[in-house]
Amino acid sequence: MRAICIHEYGGPEVLRCEDVALPEPGVGEARVRIDAAGINYIDIYQRKGQYPDPLPVILGREAAGVVDAVGPGVPDLAPGTRVVYAMHVGAYAEYVIVPARRLVPIPDAIDGRLAAAVMLQGLTAHYLTHSTYPLQPGDSALIHAAAGGVGLLLVQMAKRRGARVIGTVSTEEKAALAREAGADDVILYTQADFEAETRRLTNGKGVHVVYDSVGQTTFDKSMNCLKPRGYMVLYGQSSGPVPSFNPQLLSAKGSLFLTRPNLMHYTLDRTELLQRTADLFDWIVAGTLTVRIDATFPLAEAALAHRRLEERKSTGKLLLIP
Repeated sequence: MRAICIHEYGGPEVLRCEDVALPEPGVGEARVRIDAAGINYIDIYQRKGQYPDPLPVILGREAAGVVDAVGPGVPDLAPGTRVVYAMHVGAYAEYVIVPARRLVPIPDAIDGRLAAAVMLQGLTAHYLTHSTYPLQPGDSALIHAAAGGVGLLLVQMAKRRGARVIGTVSTEEKAALAREAGADDVILYTQADFEAETRRLTNGKGVHVVYDSVGQTTFDKSMNCLKPRGYMVLYGQSSGPVPSFNPQLLSAKGSLFLTRPNLMHYTLDRTELLQRTADLFDWIVAGTLTVRIDATFPLAEAALAHRRLEERKSTGKLLLIP
């Protein structure tokens, strides 16, 4: 089969399209013929070595496709079943081996590419808004990268829960997308200081929670946007990791809470995984959650897709199509 492998860490140029052996499922595993693989920032972190795995490795942690074969101990998943999964490495390929407990059947009403587009980012937006800081009516939230793949879903889910949403974006085009998703206010951080604008928009009070996937360049100012006892939810680092700091700073800025959540810890058991995905699929079918697919790329053009994401040119989801 064809797959995108890396043999060293570095830029998009380290991504190689290679022929590798077709893998066989072991106990409790299934082999999935991939129809679409999602591209996520975690793939870039892995490619750079920030989340290292033994090399060589096939990138990608999210895909939708059809079960092709099952190993021993998988009684309830038949070949031919359409499935989707997230947070298991190896998706940039024509086939992948996945633990059966991580596979979620795709409802008939959901297109496979749409399932791949919503899985990792949709689950992330779900746990952030429903569990990490469970938004309540009247809460206010600052969402960075509000027109990105996670950002657009975060905005919609925050509005579903009755929150006031302030989003940050880099361009007028992205601002229009954030407003279309439901953002009450949008700050172009290329034109205005988002800390000052957030303070102005909240009459100096600050927000209840900041959802920050940017990291290094936004972290300090994001904390200054919070109310006393507010939640700093750092769930990514697209601009680089946050430097070490003295936890006493959290006290000085208003007895703040800081968390660095991970999707794996919010889908620890299959029941929780299925509950979250059921919400996503139900909302999509009902027409109350919109998933924007920004662009699709052939498998061999994975490097081009990485560049698009890294340069922040994407507005929505990027997919690889084997």
